Amino acid sequence: MGRGQSGRREPSFDHSPELRVSAGERAAPAPSPRRRRKRKGRGPRRSFFGRLVYWSLVLGLWLVIGAVGSVVYVGAHLPPIQSLEIPKRPPSIQIVDVEGRPLARRGDLAGAPTALKELPTYVPRAFIAIEDRRFYEHYGVDPMGIGRAAVANILHRGVAQGGSTITQQLAKNLFLTQERTVTRKLQEVLLALWLERKYSKTEILELYLNRVYFGAGAYGIEQASQRYFGKSAKQITLAEAALLAGLVKSPSRLAPTRNFDAAEQRAKIVLAAMADLRFITPANERIAVAKPPRIVPQAGNGAVNYVADWVMDVLNDVLGHIEEDIVVRTTIDSVLQANAEKALTDELAAKGDKGNVSQGALVAMSPDGAVRAMVGGRNYADSQFNRAVAAKRQPGSAFKPFVYLSALERGLTPDTVRDDKPIKIKNWQPENYGHEYYGPVTLTKALAMSLNTVSVRLTMEVTPMAVLRTAHRLGIASRLEPNASIALGTSEVSMLELVGAYATFANGGYATAPHVIEKITAGNGKVLYMRNEQQLGRIVEARYVGMINAMMQETLTVGTAQKAALPGWTAAGKTGTSQDFRDAWFVGYTAKLVTGVWLGNDDGSPTKKVTGGGMPVEIWSKFMRGAHQGVPMASLPGASSGGFFSSIFGGGDTRAPAREPMARDSDAPVPPAPVQPVANAGGPTNGRGGLDGWLLDNLFGRR
Repeated sequence: MGRGQSGRREPSFDHSPELRVSAGERAAPAPSPRRRRKRKGRGPRRSFFGRLVYWSLVLGLWLVIGAVGSVVYVGAHLPPIQSLEIPKRPPSIQIVDVEGRPLARRGDLAGAPTALKELPTYVPRAFIAIEDRRFYEHYGVDPMGIGRAAVANILHRGVAQGGSTITQQLAKNLFLTQERTVTRKLQEVLLALWLERKYSKTEILELYLNRVYFGAGAYGIEQASQRYFGKSAKQITLAEAALLAGLVKSPSRLAPTRNFDAAEQRAKIVLAAMADLRFITPANERIAVAKPPRIVPQAGNGAVNYVADWVMDVLNDVLGHIEEDIVVRTTIDSVLQANAEKALTDELAAKGDKGNVSQGALVAMSPDGAVRAMVGGRNYADSQFNRAVAAKRQPGSAFKPFVYLSALERGLTPDTVRDDKPIKIKNWQPENYGHEYYGPVTLTKALAMSLNTVSVRLTMEVTPMAVLRTAHRLGIASRLEPNASIALGTSEVSMLELVGAYATFANGGYATAPHVIEKITAGNGKVLYMRNEQQLGRIVEARYVGMINAMMQETLTVGTAQKAALPGWTAAGKTGTSQDFRDAWFVGYTAKLVTGVWLGNDDGSPTKKVTGGGMPVEIWSKFMRGAHQGVPMASLPGASSGGFFSSIFGGGDTRAPAREPMARDSDAPVPPAPVQPVANAGGPTNGRGGLDGWLLDNLFGRR
């Protein structure tokens, strides 16, 4: 091949058989516009129906998957079905007094289990008629009932009916919380189906009647019958059964003890439903409507419930978790408890409005610290806050015995003389009531007359820290501020600890621990707890106890608490009235009983010049006179029955001028004065009055 020739051959398509396309492989000709429009008209109709069927199947499949997933999710959050058991009935806690007389019941207040066959036939029928009329026809869940409830709710544009069966309600009460969520409802359905599979209808209905809540703290039909009608559920009438069945819908709102009219109207609906199902005759319905149930007087709102609540708090520390029925024997004397409540409420009813006093509290204990009576407020039904245990108020002059005891223990005596005259500590200038001063006075007279300046002088002489330590030694557990104003009781304390501290004076100088539980036994009689009666030991020497007792006797004979004298008994005590007359106190005692009374208002608002020597002393005297009837007389440790230092007030003390004692309201605080406080001179204000209240408290104390 020559240089000028090319060896390349160009492809040719003219005679290449392998590149030819057959007729079958040729593209079809495009349809005419007319045919294209025709196909377009037929296609959408076939696609719409096909797609409808297709997406219906898809949606149904997803619904099934969702339902199965929900069941799996809910079931995964339940305990294993094989481990589910009917929980035991919550333990019942019976609280009795020192003699074994019933005081109150706590726990879930569940009555003794009652068999269905022991009840009148109309009792279970009343619940079926109003709560689940197809109870014997469904398997735990009633679709017809749910549908009927849904229609009723839509028509009434609200929740008019519920679709839960008795089995569902039982499942909720036994295993679930009361929250209203979809998850909880699904769990309720699953558990209802499980209950129906494991238990008979009779067993389910029996469990339901013994567990359902009827209001007023009563769980179970037996407890409800006892609470409302004062008799066993085996004896209730048709009208009473209808009333109980009607409560289940809204027990707290319909409880006949608080809303009898609403409970009665609901009972009529139950009777009508029973007649409609032919459970009773129309004649039976008319008779039951004509004779509504009579609700027995309730003791559940009495002051003894303050004691019961305190017992429950203490019980947790003494025994811990409770799994069985127990009986708690307390130190309470039910007779003294009733008398204490009557003394307080009668006085408040007679003079409370006039004195602008809305609340009060009383604690009485034996000298060894055993609480015999406690009233935590004016009315337990209105307020369950226990002012005798939980409230802290400034005791005012009721705190002064700790100041004087500190002075006695450092060498002073009851007839030691100190000047009652104006005193100024930096910029703080405490004053006596009415700006009266008596010059040189004995400590006995100063305490009986509640002289502020002498108390402050003694506090600065022995140091505020010494007074604080004395108070803590005698049982004051609250935080105290070691400043000059502690002399006037500006640090807040509880009534229980203040009365407990005074008990040391009544028992001769021994430590006390206020207590209310003596013994705890199980239902079978086994002793679970017994209080150790071992004495805690002496904390004040006998001679100082005798001195302080003799000094505080004068408070009742010639001092600020002259109304508190007990004929034939040696008694001692101290009044206290806070700034602006916000709190009025009296704590007094004999060798047998120590009792404290507080009056005031929860919000700290002032009373109308109510002092410790007024209403509190009157309540104390009324209670103590009854409490000492028939009790052998005894003198206070170290004090004579005639008042050893009474001669001081008759001019026998040549170092003190013989002047008349102050008026009965002399324990009241002085009026406010524009004086600046010293640094670190103030006690806690408890949020009353801000800086102004702090200033006034520091200036004049809580007396």
